[in-house]
Amino acid sequence: MHTTHIAVDTSKTVFTLHASDAIGHCTGRFDLKRAKFLAYFEKQPSLTVTLEACGGSHHWGRELTRLGHVVRLIAPLHVKPFLKRGKNDRADAEAISEAASRPSMRFVPVKNAQTQAAAMMQSTRQLLVRQRTALINAMRGHPSEFGLVVGRGTENVAALLAAIAGLTELPELARELCAELGGDVATLDARISSLDRKLAALHKSNPMSQNLATIPGVGPVAALTLATNVDPARFTSGAGVRRLSGFDAKRSFQRRQAAAGWD
Repeated sequence: MHTTHIAVDTSKTVFTLHASDAIGHCTGRFDLKRAKFLAYFEKQPSLTVTLEACGGSHHWGRELTRLGHVVRLIAPLHVKPFLKRGKNDRADAEAISEAASRPSMRFVPVKNAQTQAAAMMQSTRQLLVRQRTALINAMRGHPSEFGLVVGRGTENVAALLAAIAGLTELPELARELCAELGGDVATLDARISSLDRKLAALHKSNPMSQNLATIPGVGPVAALTLATNVDPARFTSGAGVRRLSGFDAKRSFQRRQAAAGWD
């Protein structure tokens, strides 16, 4: 039996490989340490290699393509139905191989490094926004214990700080702590604004992102998220466009794995 396809279940230290021939018969199962993964494939003839789409799989996809192999990535949700028994590395690798053999299977394109960097900028902005929200909530919560209540939202931060400064019942220590939180919010505001300018520049330089922003309910941030995470071919059909109406980038890509495996 001649191996033509290898499915790989990646992990932090040890990768599990499931090899098969042209008709899907298993030709071997074995583990490789992460450090020896590429060295193994350097010695192999051109193969089809399938991995489950996650944040790191795009890196391995680029490296394996450079070595002359054909790389296919499958979204985790498409692999799960083919898991035959209890979840473990060998069973996962077999499920990836089984899923890849289906003629109707959809695959995730391997992203280049620049596209991944753009996606990293978007996830970094989301992290900073969450941190800012947590700080503002703390700024509102602590003074409320002294009877000061101010409306929600970033637009009320300045009014909140002014009210804190004028609240004579507030101990000096509490006033100082709230001022420190206000300073942290201001720092995050500046960092988020800087990222917004960079994202706006990326949006303007990305034709696909600009086209997507013309769809009702899809704004620049959502458009750029889609343009950097989804195969452009998915936008050519009417069904694909209808799916994007009211698209919520924050909810759809809350986890890196979801963004990496959106097909």
